[in-house]
Amino acid sequence: MRFNYSNSQTDPKDIEKTAKKLKDYIKFLNKVVEDNEYSKDEASIILPFDDNLHEEIKRLVSVKCNDSLKYIIDIGIGGSNLGTKAIYDSLLGFSDILEPDRFPKIIFADTVDPEFLEKIGNFLRSISSGNEILINAISKSGTTTETITNLEIILENLNIENKFSRLVLTTDAGSKLDARAKELGITTLNIPKTVGGRFSVFSSVGLFPLLASGINIDFLLDGARNIIHRSLNDDTLSNPSLISAIILYHQLQNGKIICDNFFFHPEMESIGKWYRQLMGESLGKEKDLKGRTVNSGITPTVSLGSTDLHSMAQLYFGGPKDKVTTFVYTSQINGNPTLPLDGEFQNLVDGISGKSAYELMSAIYMGVKQTYIKREIPFMEVILEDISEKSLGQYLQFKMIEMMYLGKLLNLNTFDQPNVEEYKIETKKILNSSM
Repeated sequence: MRFNYSNSQTDPKDIEKTAKKLKDYIKFLNKVVEDNEYSKDEASIILPFDDNLHEEIKRLVSVKCNDSLKYIIDIGIGGSNLGTKAIYDSLLGFSDILEPDRFPKIIFADTVDPEFLEKIGNFLRSISSGNEILINAISKSGTTTETITNLEIILENLNIENKFSRLVLTTDAGSKLDARAKELGITTLNIPKTVGGRFSVFSSVGLFPLLASGINIDFLLDGARNIIHRSLNDDTLSNPSLISAIILYHQLQNGKIICDNFFFHPEMESIGKWYRQLMGESLGKEKDLKGRTVNSGITPTVSLGSTDLHSMAQLYFGGPKDKVTTFVYTSQINGNPTLPLDGEFQNLVDGISGKSAYELMSAIYMGVKQTYIKREIPFMEVILEDISEKSLGQYLQFKMIEMMYLGKLLNLNTFDQPNVEEYKIETKKILNSSM
């Protein structure tokens, strides 16, 4: 993974000066890795090194999965779902409909929309063999309304013998869901209590369903470990997470309240949605660590190239100067169809005859960057080697450590989300009052 910030419009002297504020925190993060135990809020950074966890997941997949497995129903919402979907969609899910004979596939049950639940119920009733399906439900608290609702409806519509044998529940040890699972003899995986949902993709939350779907978690974790070593380095210029966080911090001071993640690979859209939660919940805080009301936050958005150049470019180029952008692109070509020299319609567009798809996308990408430079819109670039397990492991871990640094600079608790509970409390009041 290469990181380029030459067009970020941030003075290198300011980057170095701000980095000094985080030297003690970098030492602290290195100590968390060295101690290798889950006592600190930042403990998610030791997940890629947890060999016991990785072996437990591999053993469970060997028991629960077989050559007949066709569908993994992943029940979760927010941090219990978004990281898994980000990786699965990038590697497999984006083309699921175009590869109907490739199995197993993950179906994400992340909504209580009545029509969706009706359709998934109809689908599940058509499953006759338990070997074809695996249900994986994730709720860190064990009491997530949407997750428990979906779990009940899915189990009700699953017409196979011994359905509990095809169910795995992932939750905090000792939660109500964990206790109920033990009563019913259902297999459980646990999440370290200090690892919050939006930082949990390299825990059992993400690793179990990803491995079950055929994704190589060893390569994924290797990428994460690689970037941890780079992003805990106290040499500022070789630390991509640190530099990115500092640039976002300085641009926020300059009125850039929107952080746009612009992916030039449509299969990575779900990674953008994962990052929305990571940034939204980590930085969107009413109060800072001193209890002062600050109403802090940066609004994360997701753009796709070249699709959103035909929907959002007018706003980006001509609208308010309130955005800082991170472009994400890869340097490897996977499949590269070429236009014919004598196509039926190529005379309608100058310059495309005989060009490859890669050449066209590269020209668009370079054209966008040149426009951003001319318009003086600040941006950074992340250039991945490819879209693979290792590259995705690097990218997600890079962003999680970036968020820890950014929260520290803004004097926020990066790991809580107290205001999220407000709607949950009101929802439960309404449900209880209607009984």
